[in-house]
Amino acid sequence: MINDKFVSKGAASFTLDDNREKQVFYFLLLPKLTMLAFSSALEPLRIVNQLTQKEIYNWHILTPGNMPVTCSNGVVINPDTELEDVQKNATIFVCSGVEPMFTADKQGINWIRKQHRMGSKFGGICSGAYALAKAGIIGPSKFTLHWENQPGFIETFPELSPTQSLFEIEKNLITCGGGSAATDMMLHLIEESLGREVAIVVADMCIHKRASGQKAPQKSSLSVALGSRNLHLISAIQVMTETVEEPLPLVKMCEILKISRRQLERLFKRYTQQSPIQFYYSLRLEKAHALLNETNMSITEIATATGFNSVSHLSRQFKAKYSISPTSFRKGWHLNT
Repeated sequence: MINDKFVSKGAASFTLDDNREKQVFYFLLLPKLTMLAFSSALEPLRIVNQLTQKEIYNWHILTPGNMPVTCSNGVVINPDTELEDVQKNATIFVCSGVEPMFTADKQGINWIRKQHRMGSKFGGICSGAYALAKAGIIGPSKFTLHWENQPGFIETFPELSPTQSLFEIEKNLITCGGGSAATDMMLHLIEESLGREVAIVVADMCIHKRASGQKAPQKSSLSVALGSRNLHLISAIQVMTETVEEPLPLVKMCEILKISRRQLERLFKRYTQQSPIQFYYSLRLEKAHALLNETNMSITEIATATGFNSVSHLSRQFKAKYSISPTSFRKGWHLNT
């Protein structure tokens, strides 16, 4: 008998002749998770069942304390399973979103550790790698998380280095950068399990154009974002990005790039509408903004991590860009959470 919870009716179909062992997924939803990333991971599983009219996959929703969780968009999701031991050979995905450092509680972390000891395979969706890192189960595996959350993650867990890939699949760890990357990750798993034809039909049902592979970058290339393939400009921004903590004088940067200061200033003005110094400041302030949001670092530590020689220097520049001081920003943010 078909289980209506996992197998819905639909017009499209795909025939799979052989009977396969059911694959079970658990989704641990943390407060303020990104609903887009969660649904992008879940829907491909539902679509496989719908297309084949078989319960090839089933899934269960878990939450901390077995309480409803509110997504970052305000939608509330209720759990359908107690936070207890999962079925053998199941895969557990931790789904997180904004403020990931503060949304995984002690109970959830201890549960993750216990299920890991019992042999469960784990995954992280969007910023789920934060909870996995807090539980100490990432180890030497390749992993990723949403690019927006990576600066804060690296400062919090300096011994761990996320990749820039859409998703990473290791033996016992599966992670993705969130958004539609979750769909690409699940399509990859579906293709491995059921074959390329099934994955293609599921992608078409999602109206989703698959990425070139798991190593595809999460962000657009600099040349696309800037509307320019000028190597001097792209190289200058790469150097700036790599030296946020210890900014280089413009003269030194021009020496590295083998370009005159006047040429560099013209390039930045043309393609970014900013001077090189303004652009450099913006990169550093964006990182400071991320660290204020997603870490417990002091403002002094954040100033050091973003290349400012004092808190007052950071505060002046931050207020000029965001119209609020770092101290007031952090206080106001926590008052509203």
